[in-house]
Amino acid sequence: MRVVLTGGGTGGHIYPAVAVARQLESEDKNAEFLYIGGKRGLESKLVPEEKLRFESIDITGFRRKLSVDNVKTILRFLQGVRTSKKLLREFKPDVVIGTGGYVCGPVVYAAAKLGIPSIIHEQNAIPGLTNKFLSRYVDTVAVSFEGSEKHFPGVKNVLYTGNPRATTVQHASRERGFASLGVPMGSKVVLVVGGSRGAKAINEAMIDMSERVSTLKGVHMVYVTGDSYYESTLQAVKERLGNIPSHMHILPYVNNMPEVLAATSLIVNRAGASFLAEITSLGIPAILIPSPNVTNNHQEANARALEKAGAAHVLLEKDMNGNTLYQSIEAIIGDEDRKRSMSSISKQLGKPDSAAVLVAEMRRIAKK
Repeated sequence: MRVVLTGGGTGGHIYPAVAVARQLESEDKNAEFLYIGGKRGLESKLVPEEKLRFESIDITGFRRKLSVDNVKTILRFLQGVRTSKKLLREFKPDVVIGTGGYVCGPVVYAAAKLGIPSIIHEQNAIPGLTNKFLSRYVDTVAVSFEGSEKHFPGVKNVLYTGNPRATTVQHASRERGFASLGVPMGSKVVLVVGGSRGAKAINEAMIDMSERVSTLKGVHMVYVTGDSYYESTLQAVKERLGNIPSHMHILPYVNNMPEVLAATSLIVNRAGASFLAEITSLGIPAILIPSPNVTNNHQEANARALEKAGAAHVLLEKDMNGNTLYQSIEAIIGDEDRKRSMSSISKQLGKPDSAAVLVAEMRRIAKK
């Protein structure tokens, strides 16, 4: 089977596409892939590291107000369609799948115009502008949240698949997670992470509550700052505490996140869709701090879906400080019954077979 993958801008769009590729590889050793991404997106770095063939197009997103830049974006879109058609004709894929980001626009549109079976995967509870546009051209719209189907009225085929990142973490080693952190097996681990690049507001709240962490008995606090915030955060905590205690682990980045998640008792995080797929696949109770700086406030919609079910507590950034963050953590990690209930509900929301479901749908439309 020959597959074109497209999606970019953030890891939340890239890693689901990679997860689909890995699932198909496990089923079909002869599968071939081409990943078409943006020249300036994170995918231009991450995808080659995954040993997937990568080609790029020059594309930017629309501004949500009148701007001369939008004229340039339209011209780039049209050029992107032309380039995508050339790449698609050369590669001759059986199916094209887009996992979000504006780079999907010209690639998936070109596939539809060439009559190549295509899918878009929407990670968020509220769909983005690009996927809303593409939904009228593709064979299948796949959604990550049950109930999101209503955002695609009139679309011929909408399928609830979950997010394929859930499959990636399903078999992660808990033992390796503890070992990589240098934490005794079975310890209570509270993981605080503000996304791959870190989050200034979460950093500041963590620094503010650092003096109270020792009162959480038996808890190892693992704080992932993001590379750009690491030195300043480490120094600020040292100034407050004198040194870093053994129960506090401050890291710039985690390379083996699935394994660390498998060892986690409670997570504090943003509410990106791919990360939520991972934590529900493993059944991790969560305190979610949605980023207020995303389109359509979609992270809060993602987070509220988990909170409504009982798998998470939502703490808005405007209400967050060291005290409110500490209270939120203590209320869950100190209440075993609540933690167990949240974990059970989270696991029920997870869809660890998501990548397999998507691959099965790819096979179905390719046969058509």
